[in-house]
Amino acid sequence: MAALRVGAAQHRGRTPGRPPFESVRQTVAAPQVGGRSTRKAAYPDRPRQAAPGPGWARRPPMCQDPGSTVNRLVSSMKHFKLTTKTAAFLISLGLSVALAAVNCLGVHAAPTATSSDTEANITRLTSTILESSQFAHHPLNQELAGKLLDGYLDALDGTHSLFLQSDLDELAAQRATLAEATRSAGDTRAAHAIFRRYMERLQQRSAFVATALKTAKFDFTGHEVFSLDREHAQRPHDIAAAHELWRQQLRAEYLQEKLGDGPPAQIVSHLTRRYAQRVESMKALSNDEVLEVYLNALAHVYDPHSDYLGHEQMESFSIAMNLSLFGIGASLESPEGYCTIRELVPGGPAARCGSLGPGDRIVAVAQDGKPAVDVVNMPLSRIVQLIRGPKGTRVTLSVIPAGAPDGSVPKTVALVRDEIQLEDQAAKARVVDVPRANGSTLRLGVLDVPEFYANMGEHKGSAPRSVTADVARLVTKLKTEKVQGIVLDLRRNGGGSLAEAVSLTGLFIKQGPIVQTRGAAGDIEVETDPDAAVLYDGPLVLLTSRFSASASEILAGALQDYGRAVIVGDSQTFGKGTVQSILPLDRAMARSGLAYAYDPGALKITIRKFYRPGGASTQLRGVAADLVLPSLSDFSEVSESFLKDPLPWDSVPPTPYEHLNRVKPYVTALRDKSTARVAAEKTFAQLGQDIVRVKKDITSKSVSLNEAERRQELAQAKARKEERDKALAALRAAQPTTYEITLKNADAPGLPPAMSFTKDGKDVKDAKDAKATKDAGAGEVNDAASVQGVADDITLSEGVRVLADYTELLGGAKPAPK
Repeated sequence: MAALRVGAAQHRGRTPGRPPFESVRQTVAAPQVGGRSTRKAAYPDRPRQAAPGPGWARRPPMCQDPGSTVNRLVSSMKHFKLTTKTAAFLISLGLSVALAAVNCLGVHAAPTATSSDTEANITRLTSTILESSQFAHHPLNQELAGKLLDGYLDALDGTHSLFLQSDLDELAAQRATLAEATRSAGDTRAAHAIFRRYMERLQQRSAFVATALKTAKFDFTGHEVFSLDREHAQRPHDIAAAHELWRQQLRAEYLQEKLGDGPPAQIVSHLTRRYAQRVESMKALSNDEVLEVYLNALAHVYDPHSDYLGHEQMESFSIAMNLSLFGIGASLESPEGYCTIRELVPGGPAARCGSLGPGDRIVAVAQDGKPAVDVVNMPLSRIVQLIRGPKGTRVTLSVIPAGAPDGSVPKTVALVRDEIQLEDQAAKARVVDVPRANGSTLRLGVLDVPEFYANMGEHKGSAPRSVTADVARLVTKLKTEKVQGIVLDLRRNGGGSLAEAVSLTGLFIKQGPIVQTRGAAGDIEVETDPDAAVLYDGPLVLLTSRFSASASEILAGALQDYGRAVIVGDSQTFGKGTVQSILPLDRAMARSGLAYAYDPGALKITIRKFYRPGGASTQLRGVAADLVLPSLSDFSEVSESFLKDPLPWDSVPPTPYEHLNRVKPYVTALRDKSTARVAAEKTFAQLGQDIVRVKKDITSKSVSLNEAERRQELAQAKARKEERDKALAALRAAQPTTYEITLKNADAPGLPPAMSFTKDGKDVKDAKDAKATKDAGAGEVNDAASVQGVADDITLSEGVRVLADYTELLGGAKPAPK
């Protein structure tokens, strides 16, 4: 076995492709239009650069004066940040795409460089920017260098099942010198040496599995339990311990396949192909792709939202903006080797099917009529290439639902690729006539705002739109229909334009501060609504969840500080209170005199933090609900606090604003009424029992290797799902009279026909989508996905009832118009 030696890497020619395992997001959808957050249009994963060559320890000829280079770079970054402030808006969920700002860096002809020089310069520049311009301003010291190595090892082997403890022991000597080698020389020999060892272990495991599948007898009558939580597990001490771990992992996968009732020969063939595919996928990566994994691990040492983006990833952003791609409408990421749904694009096939949700893990992808391709540990870009395709074609996903153990049998969901219609992503509303105990009817409105979009439609030649303008039209319609209170639903709103969050908040208050932002130097800026007009001044309830993030948290935090709205939902929102900017590295390198032979990509860095008008940051803690409802997502690992090395919560001095005090006098009474309903209603009682069960499954992170026990669990889960489906259908059928208001009918006089539901509780208008989408849930049924569907409807129903109580307490309840 070759020693884990930090030596010169072999030079290879440039080859298209991308690196593995990054958590940078990518959308498999018709991309978002201009002005939208690139979190949705996202970078189709980790692109590769030209392959580096030999000479890792050699300082590039144009970089003999690191001091002057750093000074020029810091000067450029100062100008860059100032220019960023003047952008039309910041992307609050993660990106301020200050592409115009790169002009300030100057465009100089880049000196000629070899691939190895380029890699060293990219590495030096990346470390310099992170040290000097990332919000935390940490020097790359020995402690952070140790985290870099650990993060890189986890990026390649997140389950701690390939690298041996002896491999780590060989690497230990590098920890003392890595920081200086990275900063001064851009030395990345360790990255390539570790990757070579990774490939060696990966091939050893594939060979072991192939032999075991041919010779081993798989018995599942015992009572063994396999632990799926290996994020913090000890790595195998030696190859014998690795063999035992691999054997248990293989048994868990074999049983998973067997529960799908596949014949033994098919199971053997499938698993053999799966492991061989993993080796081939990783073998195809070039040296520059390895560099990207390594530099991404370096960026994540500073915070989870800073990333290194290769040039193909930036090119994919441009491709995504041309509205020519079609897909399923899902934003994906790839933590620890699993392609995971981060969020669903409203109106897309994935959102319409009702069978997919955030946190679901895609483990295989099949084209219509073709065998499934295993995608575990496959680079995210290649997974996206499999999922994207021509409009009208079918793609089938094998999915392990959020909260289910890794060993669960996946369900299959067939989707028809489609263009994401802008209207489906836009805000919409409902008018709900709620019957009251005294026999009267209370008319209320529900606003569904899926994202804070801006300038929608400009790429199709239509007039630019924004969420604020659209919501204003909907609110005007609701007022025309004499609603006496409004529910603003932000439960699935992951963010968007900061400017839109500010202006939309301004529809409900007089002028005043909405959010404060603080830079690394302590400078504080206040984003203010300057308009004294208030479009809607009546009772207001906000529905939030763990999936409400960033711009949603800005709006919710401001309205809570003002005492303007009652917050109902999960105990807190996501907790992302940071701002990122993208700095294209080619301009920075040219200005700094750093040579490069190919486009060096870009760096996404965290530069500011958000704070509420009252001074509290939305970072980590999010926005706490005034009324907490039973929720499965409250127990899921979906929040900033579950990310590695998040920036801490803190506060700044409050900025003067008007305290309306419209919530505090009533919140105790509202909470008491809601608590009494939750305790008395059967649907909430069942939901509470389901949440306890699912929470236990989520926290146990283990799977039984007894086939009889697993089949019994499967049967029980199916029975529970059937009961929930019946309860959900009954709940929807019993809904009060409801009218759907869209931007197409918002200006029409009167109300459209009332919504109607099929016998299984589905909206009649979704029948076409139901036919186009097949949920072939053969195999294991996961409680989490089923429970979440019921909980969503129950939460909305209870939110409307809280609004009804709130309206009556404020003394504004009047009979609904006939």
